[in-house]
Amino acid sequence: MEGQPDAAPAIRPLDAIERRVLGTLIEKGKTTPDQYPLSLNALVTGCNQKSNREPVMTLDEEQVARALAGLRSCGAAAEVFGSGKIPRYRHLAYEWLGVDKEQLAILGELLLRGAQTEGDLRGRASRMDPIPDLDALRGHLEALAAKGLVVWLTPPGRGRLLTHGLLPPEKLAAVRAQLPTPAPDEPGASAPAPAPAPAGGVPAPRPAGDVERRLGALETALAEAVARIAALEDAAAG
Repeated sequence: MEGQPDAAPAIRPLDAIERRVLGTLIEKGKTTPDQYPLSLNALVTGCNQKSNREPVMTLDEEQVARALAGLRSCGAAAEVFGSGKIPRYRHLAYEWLGVDKEQLAILGELLLRGAQTEGDLRGRASRMDPIPDLDALRGHLEALAAKGLVVWLTPPGRGRLLTHGLLPPEKLAAVRAQLPTPAPDEPGASAPAPAPAPAGGVPAPRPAGDVERRLGALETALAEAVARIAALEDAAAG
């Protein structure tokens, strides 16, 4: 039957190109519904676009077609024809993953960009489906984590990092192993040594603004390090 999966749905880890193809289908289905489902050419263009992608890829039709075959075989995508003769492709991620529209927007964004902070994720996923605030995002993340579709990379706290749960186990282990060790003032780190006392014997307080700036810089460095690791591994896999 047209538009139905080519096999019984079975959730499995996805390789780098499959993740990019599925993420692109999810994104285009939400942001450009008039042009969806996508032709193979349009899908290649979407996979290779430079905005909202990490890393930027240069895939050809053969690579994308091979990824589509893998997604169709596990029930995550389907080929449709409609009124034209050119085959088009759509995702079946709602059925495959068992998620609602906001949760699919979250997963689509993680598939396109990889590991990121909650704050970045909320802003980016909201371009597909509105997520009003971090509390709403966290409710969705808890539901996705219970299904194994979201994985936390760092402990709870400001700047917490997460990614999707469709990574092969060895890749997820490699990402975890290469996370920087928490530094002072970062969640999960030991308490910093007190500032030296001045001549009067009263410790000099650390300015609150200085702490905030240092914490923000550490969070940014951590997120950038994880993104670089994922980008290098995905580029090698592609």
